[in-house]
Order: sequence, then C-alpha cells, then structure tokens
Amino acid sequence: MDGGIVSSYRVLKGNPPEDREVAPSIANHQRLFGHPPDLFAADRGVHSAENELSLKQAGVKQVALPKPGLKSTERQTHERQGWFRRAMRFRAGMEGRISVLKRRGYLGRCRDHGEDGFGRWVGLGVITANLATIARVQAAHAH
Repeated sequence: MDGGIVSSYRVLKGNPPEDREVAPSIANHQRLFGHPPDLFAADRGVHSAENELSLKQAGVKQVALPKPGLKSTERQTHERQGWFRRAMRFRAGMEGRISVLKRRGYLGRCRDHGEDGFGRWVGLGVITANLATIARVQAAHAH
C-alpha cells in the first residue's frame, strides 16, 4: 500500500499463520513493480529467522519484523534503531488505512453469500477505495 492505493489483497481461507504470507507477498510485489520493496514491515506474527533471511536475499533493504518473546540484547538494540521504529509506525499506518476502508463502508457488512461472494465483496471494496483515493488526489492537484 503506497499513497493510499491498495496494490494487492488476498482473502485467505480460515485463519492461517501469517508467516507463510511473506514469500507470496514479495513475489507479487516483484511481479507488479519489477523490484523488491525497499522496506518490509509486519507484526510479530510474521517474524521468523527464515523470513528475515529470505527477504534480505530477495533484495529488501530494510526488514522490520519484530521478534516475539524474550529478546537478546543484540536483538533489542536492533529493534530500537530509528529506521526500525519508523517502519513500525508505517505498518501501524497501514493498519489504520485498513480500518478506514471498513469505516467508510468500502469493506462494510458483506451482503453477498459464500466464499466467492465474500471475495467479490472485498475486491469491489478495494477497487472503490482506490478510485476514491485517486479522485481525491486528482481533485487536490486540480486546485
């Protein structure tokens, strides 16, 4: 999500572990934009040594995956760096944008039925939110 535009979404079946979504997320970003993101920030549910390594090997410059539980002094120092804290604030901002999608009604109550209907509802909500964001930016530039 950059500039308020949602570039990708997936409706997952059930409540799978989030750490499995890192590789597909990076692959999709590289497919869409032709390069890895400069920054990858996520919550504690995504942290694993394998994910950190694979992100760095994919070319991500800054990987901000906070480690859950007890942390070594070295890890605490790593997570207290300015860039890491800014990345965590950026991630919190993305969560806020998702909340806005719900509050503005783009992802309000789903009136469609079944998994396909729910996926369609989310997709239409994302498209509507993106179009509203584009229109808002265009209107601001016109003035």
